Amino acid sequence: MAIMAMLIGAVLVLLVLWEGFETIILPRRVTRRFRITRVFYRSSWRPWTWLIHNFVPVRRRETWLSYFGPLSLLLLLSIWAAVLITGFALIHWGGSWFLYRNGGTDLINDLYLSGTTFFTLGIGDVVPKTSLGRLLVVIESGMGFAFLALVISYLPALNQSFARREVSISLLDARAGSPPTASEMLRRHSHHGGAESLRELLHEWERWSAEFLEGHLSYPVLAYFRSQHDNQSWLAALTSILDTCALIMAGVEGTCNRQAELTFAMSRHAVVDLALVFRTQPRQLPADRLPPAKLDEICDILRRNGQKLKERDVLEQNLSELRLMYEPYVHALSRHFKVGLPPWVSREKGLDNWQASFWKPPGKHQKASEQSEERHF
Repeated sequence: MAIMAMLIGAVLVLLVLWEGFETIILPRRVTRRFRITRVFYRSSWRPWTWLIHNFVPVRRRETWLSYFGPLSLLLLLSIWAAVLITGFALIHWGGSWFLYRNGGTDLINDLYLSGTTFFTLGIGDVVPKTSLGRLLVVIESGMGFAFLALVISYLPALNQSFARREVSISLLDARAGSPPTASEMLRRHSHHGGAESLRELLHEWERWSAEFLEGHLSYPVLAYFRSQHDNQSWLAALTSILDTCALIMAGVEGTCNRQAELTFAMSRHAVVDLALVFRTQPRQLPADRLPPAKLDEICDILRRNGQKLKERDVLEQNLSELRLMYEPYVHALSRHFKVGLPPWVSREKGLDNWQASFWKPPGKHQKASEQSEERHF
């Protein structure tokens, strides 16, 4: 029994150490199927969203969903610490290497010893009886100190990556609307010199997509961190960029076609890899995001603003092929993260986020966002 307890304790310690290494230190995607971290997020995210859907009013759902990312991270770190303490306690209990002042030898005393050692309290009411016991105390206290150091370095890295992600999303507000749409992005760049401005914007989003991919492969928990505004999200922004690039590639002549191809390639790469990380199998949308009537509306908007388009049938065929390359993936991610996808054309002539304030709310635009969120749930 003692040997079995020591083996189980050693396995728990090694398992958590490997999980921490893959999650915090290893800067690449982990492909093995079973991971404590993945099981934790999949088993906690679904109950969280179910509770919010059933017990939280629609206007407050986005706020409660935004709590999950930070809270889950703190809970995951706490679980790691608890498992490490339990693992060392089983090793101590199996070896009986310590002398307690109260004469106890049960597992509770060993849990107490392991906890005080891991958090480097050093109370001194336990005395190791053997050299191996002293070595285990040194190892566990050093591990506790290293664990604290990793947590301290991990949280700032997450915050910095989140801030870099959100800066570009906020900048997109005045360039493509709230939420951002492909038609609005092209319309707002139809002025003199707009083609060059659009090329620079797409170039920035090509780099943003690459940084987003690397950051979210290294720290997948960032995908659960939500944007400041209810009508903004990393998925909506990325989808609108893909929509814009697809529309340019399909049939908008005289614009930055080459840059659109490069940005489309990098953005789709980010979407597909993230879908693989979160095991969200691509699935077809229940309803067409761009029915023929909406495509006609987009063509009218672009022509009125001086854009040259290919023939309607050619544009529609090219656009359908490009949409099949990314829409099933973004739809699967939107279902998983409970984030609505942006429309191709703005639903309401409301205010952008930069135009609104606490005393001047978006009005109809905000109501449309809430209705979209309610339909998504």
